Amino acid sequence: MKNCNSGKRVAMFPGTFDPFTIGHESIVTRALALFDEVVIAVVNNAEKHSFMSLDNRMKYIESVFADEPRVRVVAFAGLMMDVARAEGATCIVRGVRTVQDFEYEKNLSDIYRSTAELESVLLCSYPEYGFVSSTMVRAHLVHGYDVSAYLPKKGDKTYLPSVEK
Repeated sequence: MKNCNSGKRVAMFPGTFDPFTIGHESIVTRALALFDEVVIAVVNNAEKHSFMSLDNRMKYIESVFADEPRVRVVAFAGLMMDVARAEGATCIVRGVRTVQDFEYEKNLSDIYRSTAELESVLLCSYPEYGFVSSTMVRAHLVHGYDVSAYLPKKGDKTYLPSVEK
């Protein structure tokens, strides 16, 4: 596997993205400044009950980045390292909000490097997004709260997730 400095610089940003938030959008936008392409890899975990269907999550993310040709959205099940290889990714990009996030991501980074020769780039969240998580947004959305402040926007339009399965 090539390192982050050789050839086309493709990064993979894996996650459940249930739903995709402004924090996720920020990480992708910032990663585009560092890489030629960002592949957003949406986890399809049959054992986990998702709020949004895989198809809806993918369509939602594709709509957010419809005007950005350097972003691709793919689904995967199994090991992230296998899909990274298949998509030509040389690096994994992850967002870090807390010390606990860092410790978790550091361990994953060590595994990716040692088993698949994939480097990791950890981007710290902006302070104003530090509390935004899919779990928090999902909980508030389920209970009828307005979560538009935590979802991606284009102009005056907020991208609202479709939750029909």
